[in-house]
Amino acid sequence: MENNFYSMVLRMKHVDRWGLMRNTWKESLSEHSLDVAVLAHALAVLRKKRFGKEADPHRAAVLALFHDASEIITGDLPTPVKYYNDEITSAYKKIEETASHSLLSFLPQDLQPDYEPLLIPQKEDQELWVLVKAADKLSALIKCLEEEKAGNLEFSVAKEAQLRALHQMELPEVELFLSEFLSGFTKTLDEQSSTVVEKNGQN
Repeated sequence: MENNFYSMVLRMKHVDRWGLMRNTWKESLSEHSLDVAVLAHALAVLRKKRFGKEADPHRAAVLALFHDASEIITGDLPTPVKYYNDEITSAYKKIEETASHSLLSFLPQDLQPDYEPLLIPQKEDQELWVLVKAADKLSALIKCLEEEKAGNLEFSVAKEAQLRALHQMELPEVELFLSEFLSGFTKTLDEQSSTVVEKNGQN
């Protein structure tokens, strides 16, 4: 019997994000998911190392890899549409849940328990899903910064909205990331590299 789960999941690279915006370059769902995985892992590491709280960075990264997997079936609904009103938001959440169950059904039954928590959030991962949500917003903020750096002002309002949303989450690891790491995304490769050279020269 053929099972198409993995071939479906890897179709993320064919799903484009930011459909209503003029993009300097298109961002695929696959690229976004990798970025969110890296950022969720980082937030979990910061939670452990800087704030002494329990968090599993590896689990956070894996959850993040699959956090938008339902969009393989639904496509990426633009944020202004998704959150236009409570009725649309509620309906879309039900569509996402149905899509996640549908994607899960592509797996053989013996593998489904391993992937169900990745596609359908479970209570035991609740704290990590908060970090994934924050990482998702961080990824969007970084996309806005990089578009602005490329001279595209289309993302200026979205940038401020993402920044406000991140502050409203009131997560210390997010605030630390914003203050300590975010500026790197506004620099050119030469500027980033020169910082490393300067640090090595001081050692």
